[in-house]
Amino acid sequence: MDVLTLSRLQFAVTSMFHFIFVPLTLGLSILVAWMETRYVRTGNVTYLRMAKFWGKLFLINFALGVVTGITLEFQFGMNWAEYSRYVGDIFGAPLAIEATVAFFLESVFIGVWIFGWNKVSKRLHALSIWLVAVATNLSALWILLANGWMQHPVGYVLRNGRAEMVDFMALVTNPYGLLKFTHTLVAGYSVAAFFVMGISAWHLLKKNEPEFFRISFKIAAKFGLAAALLVLMIGDFHAVEVARTQPAKFAAMESVWETKKNAAFNIFVFPDVKKECNLYEEFCIPNMLSYLAFHTADGEIKGLKSFPQDERPPVTPVFLSFRLMVGFGMLFILLSILAVVFSRRGTLEAHPLFLKIMLYSIPLPYIANQLGWIVAEVGRQPWIVYGVLKTSDAVSRSISTVQVAGSLAGFTLLYGVLGALDVYLLARFARRGPDEDLTSLVQPFGKEA
Repeated sequence: MDVLTLSRLQFAVTSMFHFIFVPLTLGLSILVAWMETRYVRTGNVTYLRMAKFWGKLFLINFALGVVTGITLEFQFGMNWAEYSRYVGDIFGAPLAIEATVAFFLESVFIGVWIFGWNKVSKRLHALSIWLVAVATNLSALWILLANGWMQHPVGYVLRNGRAEMVDFMALVTNPYGLLKFTHTLVAGYSVAAFFVMGISAWHLLKKNEPEFFRISFKIAAKFGLAAALLVLMIGDFHAVEVARTQPAKFAAMESVWETKKNAAFNIFVFPDVKKECNLYEEFCIPNMLSYLAFHTADGEIKGLKSFPQDERPPVTPVFLSFRLMVGFGMLFILLSILAVVFSRRGTLEAHPLFLKIMLYSIPLPYIANQLGWIVAEVGRQPWIVYGVLKTSDAVSRSISTVQVAGSLAGFTLLYGVLGALDVYLLARFARRGPDEDLTSLVQPFGKEA
């Protein structure tokens, strides 16, 4: 393999591994903040125990997420120097804001939350975890605005052999970036909700702390249903934006080869890339694809044959990833509805099969999130900045195959160890359950400073 292929593989490995931790951080921070707020408002120690228990799992995930995220930014200088030179002035701005504002705020107040038990008032302590949650989500905003610019570049001019920013607000208000942010955010909330419901289901099956985990499950079920419905709604608007700004990606997502109006949606379809057609198309819904793409039945879908072969994305992985992602999304809505119904009725333990399904469903939102990123990033190819800079022109020119292969092997080994450590720690503390005695926290912590 050449430097380009190895560099792409390395960035895929590191970014996909890092994104294992990000969605759980986004959602679990909010759930922990809500639980602690309920304790502050009601004085019910169960909510304090919940904040401590789920907060411990949040901290494990957060710490490993920070470690794995650091290497990503270094790769822009090491493996993708031509990219950094060409668009660094634009791409670097939101990343700088993320580091100096969001990450700084996040780091300061997570320290207050960790070490502030018994030292600050309970309201200030609850505020600190809310600020961590806000900062975590703000961090995602700036990173995804940067990625949104790569998907749909705006507010720039080509000058002196580089892309230079002329309108920062165009980047901030880029519809593609904002839709990507909100879609990624609520998808992360689904990960956190199913994580909490799955662990709660395990304890309920074992009859460990049933009241504690019934409440945890119920909170996560409501959060998960809201997130799953929002994923569907925002995903629909995001698909419209993709069809408008990245028609080749949309054509690959739906395996459309010929340009057509009033395009039908085929429920069962499979692409044949060599013959530039579909092997079969079954269960056709007339006009539906045009409606999904443009919210009008007579919208024109540009087929893959309308684009030069060297400007088409890899069709099969994009198509399959998109179909699987949507299928998982429908499943999450169904499971979340059942979770809300059973938890509201107080009949969770009467449905052990459902609890087992929720336990084994913990990995599914993680997989769905990864599939979404495959659609987004592989579907953008061959462009690293859509319509502006190709990936083949963005790789560093001063590195060798041996260097990239060595760093790829090192990262893979390191991340494999970190991944095993994360699973071990999360499983260990999840099985242990909540702390029994919080008397030392309730008395001093319950007094207002």
